[in-house]
Amino acid sequence: MKWDLNGQSADVEQALAGGAPQRAGWFRFYFSDQRWEWSEQVQRLHGYEPGSVTPTTELVLSHKHPDDRGQVAATIDQILNTRQAFSTRHRIIDTRGQVRQVVVVGDQLRDDQGDVIGTHGFYVDVSPLPDQTREDLVSAKLAEIAEQRAGIEQAKGMLMLVYGIGDGPAFDLLKWLSQEANVKLRLLAEQICEDFRTLGPRVSSQSDFDHLLLTAHERVDPAIVWGP
Repeated sequence: MKWDLNGQSADVEQALAGGAPQRAGWFRFYFSDQRWEWSEQVQRLHGYEPGSVTPTTELVLSHKHPDDRGQVAATIDQILNTRQAFSTRHRIIDTRGQVRQVVVVGDQLRDDQGDVIGTHGFYVDVSPLPDQTREDLVSAKLAEIAEQRAGIEQAKGMLMLVYGIGDGPAFDLLKWLSQEANVKLRLLAEQICEDFRTLGPRVSSQSDFDHLLLTAHERVDPAIVWGP
C-alpha cells in the first residue's frame, strides 16, 4: 500500500463528489520512540489544520472520549507488547468539542529488513450524518457501477458486519483503500471477498481479519490491476 509520507495525497482524501473531505485517513505509530504520524484527514478529524500539530500518545489519548480512553490506552499497550494487527471502535472529541465515532484498524509496520517497527493503518469516521446528502452521493456512485456491484456489495457487507459500521462508511473505506493501494475498487473488493472465502477458515481472530483487509491489495493480480 502506498502511504503518502507528507499526508498530502489530495486524491486519497477527497470525497467521491464535490471535493468534500473523505471520512478516512491513515496513521503510523513507531514503537521505539512512540512517534505518531497522521494524514491530513486524520488531523482534520481531530479538529486541527494540517501541519499545525505533532501527534503524541498523550495527545492521541486526550482526544478519546472519557468513557473510551481506558480501552484505547489498553489497546496501545497491547500492540506495544504483541506487535500484532488490531482494530477498535471508539469515540473521539475534536478541538471544537464535537464527539465523533471512529473505527481504527492497524497492521504491522516493517522496516527494509522485515523487522516490525510499528503499526500503520487507517481511521474511518462512522459518525451519523447530519443529513442525507452524503448517502445520496454514495447511492449515485453505486448506481454508476451497477454492473460491477456484486463484489463491492459483498465486501462492503463484510466490513459492515466485522466493524459494525454503516453502508456509507463501509463504501468510503473501500474507496479509500483502493485509492491508497492504487487498485481499482472492483478488483480490490473482489480480492477481499476471495480472501475471505479461501482464507476464512484460518481467520481465528479480529486481528487476522484486520491483517487480511490491509494486505488484500498485495494479492490482486498485477496484470489486471489496470485492465478493463
